[in-house]
Amino acid sequence: MVGEPPRRRPAPAAKTRGAPVTQTPHVPSTEPELAGVRNFRDLGGLPAADGRRVRHGVLYRSGHLAHATEEDARFLGTLGLHTVFDFRNDADIALDGPDVELTGVRNVNLPLNDPAHGAEFWNMVRARDLAQIRTALADGRAADRMAETYREVITGRTAELGHVLRSLAEDSVPALMHCAAGKDRAGLSVAVTLLALGVARDTIEADYLESNAPHRRYRMRRAPEATGPEDREIAELLSPMFEARASYLRAAFDEIDGTWGSADRYLADGLGLGPAARERLQSRLLTD
Repeated sequence: MVGEPPRRRPAPAAKTRGAPVTQTPHVPSTEPELAGVRNFRDLGGLPAADGRRVRHGVLYRSGHLAHATEEDARFLGTLGLHTVFDFRNDADIALDGPDVELTGVRNVNLPLNDPAHGAEFWNMVRARDLAQIRTALADGRAADRMAETYREVITGRTAELGHVLRSLAEDSVPALMHCAAGKDRAGLSVAVTLLALGVARDTIEADYLESNAPHRRYRMRRAPEATGPEDREIAELLSPMFEARASYLRAAFDEIDGTWGSADRYLADGLGLGPAARERLQSRLLTD
């Protein structure tokens, strides 16, 4: 172990909307194609601790729900969701809008780090200032920025991640986790949850990389006039930020091992998930 683990910060007050009602979850036999929600999937079936598997219909992940169509909302309403965890920040919500309201579902907004570090970065991109964008992202700096953000979430957002895991252990399932694209902040939150369930790292990585599928990927918005060679270069420079790369997730795992020594120590000492809470979490989310 390198150095002393960072102390956990008190969890910030999450912004919560709605109140859960008892619903009977619907478990789809095939993955739905949602028109306004990208990167949606049920994590059920993944192999976990002691020969068990993640239950179907208890843990979902996706991109934001702000553009969900009426049909999408009807489908999401059949899932019996208790809680939607939204890891977007205020800049994300201002850009895409708040999540669609789902009857009887609690919405918890718990912002995590943005790989672009907020509105200032995207203002630079929208200004199409190629020189500044090159300075920020060229020569591997975009990928380095992503990996560093993953490490920062692991060490700097222990309060938020611990809050999510303890909530799942107590009463917040079925749950859906999302950020903007559903691959970075949601991807890390899902990865940490799966670690707590005893899912192997290579299995977590395989699920994480599913976000690269063409029908899942978050698409870059381009102005109608953005068709010239400079615009194509900007898109290429930004490309690493719109990809799920194994190196990003491995940077997070390396941070766990380097700072805490093991995933078990990270969960217990970093996130405050004690043995009893972890057992409750596994009982709720895993098959018998």
